[in-house]
Amino acid sequence: MGGTHFADDDLAHEATGDGDVGRRDVGKMEHGCEHYRRRCKIVAPCCKEVFPCRHCHNDATALGDRHNICRQDVEKVVCVLCDTEQPVSQVCVRCGVNMGEYFCDVCKFYDDDTEKGQYHCHDCGICRVGGKENYFHCAKCGML
Repeated sequence: MGGTHFADDDLAHEATGDGDVGRRDVGKMEHGCEHYRRRCKIVAPCCKEVFPCRHCHNDATALGDRHNICRQDVEKVVCVLCDTEQPVSQVCVRCGVNMGEYFCDVCKFYDDDTEKGQYHCHDCGICRVGGKENYFHCAKCGML
């Protein structure tokens, strides 16, 4: 079952195979767009074009062709450090860098700025900010 991961998780350590923590942090907080700091770009599933994030894609589409990417539909990303297109995962298959300090494989979401307190809310089906410990999701009414 999918979920969220932070770069210091054992999963990220095992994924690189070399245990090179310094390598995983190369370029952290140096790349991204106005919406997110991350070390990958997404391949839009609708048009196969590369964008820094789904919001950048949605903002770039012409008014007559305006459409939004469903975050869960993203299947491919491109590492900004080595330019390798690959399936969604936290660690680049070629250079071994973490493409996002925070990563959610449900939402296909990456972010290096963990000060936001990101977490995946399984009841909402999306990632939220503000820290899971600060919220209670009511299963009865569906409200936070």
